[in-house]
Amino acid sequence: MLPIPERVRTLAATASVAKLSVDGAPSPARGGVDERGRPVLLVLAGEPLHGVREDAVAAVNLTAMRQLGEVTHPRGLIEVQGWAEAVPEREARAAAVAVAAHSADESLFEALERFGSPDAPRLLRLDVGQVVYLTGQESGLLDADDYLGASPDPLTDTAERVLAHVNGSHRAQLTAGVSRQLGEAAGDVWLWELDRYGATVRVDESLVRFPWPVPATSTLCLETALRGLLCSC
Repeated sequence: MLPIPERVRTLAATASVAKLSVDGAPSPARGGVDERGRPVLLVLAGEPLHGVREDAVAAVNLTAMRQLGEVTHPRGLIEVQGWAEAVPEREARAAAVAVAAHSADESLFEALERFGSPDAPRLLRLDVGQVVYLTGQESGLLDADDYLGASPDPLTDTAERVLAHVNGSHRAQLTAGVSRQLGEAAGDVWLWELDRYGATVRVDESLVRFPWPVPATSTLCLETALRGLLCSC
C-alpha cells in the first residue's frame, strides 16, 4: 500500500470540496486542491470568509468519490484544518485552474480580472495546520509537515484512466481473474483503487488488496501488472 501521507495526498488530489467552516461556522464552499495539497477556495462578496481577517481558523472537508456503474461511493474523507490566507497575485491563475477543475464558476474570471478590488471575488487557500483522514478501515491525523512533505502517487493520472477503462469495458475479465486469485467465484467485482504498489478490488461489500510482485515504475509497468491480475490463472 502507499504510505499513509502519500495515500492521503493522492486522495486529496482527486477530491472535491464538500464543506467549509470558518471559525466554527458553516460557509459556502467551492474550490479545489493546489499542487501542494492545499485547499484553494473561491469566495464571493458577502460570504463570511470574504471580509474576514486572513488568519481566520478554517476547516475544509474534501471528499474523494468512486463511480461504480450508476452508484457513487465515498473512497475517503479528509478534513484540512488551518488558517485562511490570500493567494498571491502571481499564483492566482494557477489557483483559479485548481478551483475550475471541480467548480467551473464564472466568478473565477472576475476574481482574476478584478484581483484585489474590495468587492471582487477572492481566491484564498489554507495554510495547513493538520489533516484528519478517514479512508476504508484507516483513520488518523497528519501534521502539516507530513502532509505537505508527501506527494500524490506519480501514476495517479494513468491509474484513474486505466481504472475507468477496466470498470467500463473489462469487468468480466476482472471478475474471472479475481475469482481465480480467491479460489472461488467472486460476486459483484469492481476495480476500486490502482497505484504503483497494487490494486484494490471491491468484491460485493468488501475490499481486497492484490499487491504487485514489484512496484510499478511507469505507465507500461502498471498496465502490465494489472494485465497479470486480469489474466491470472
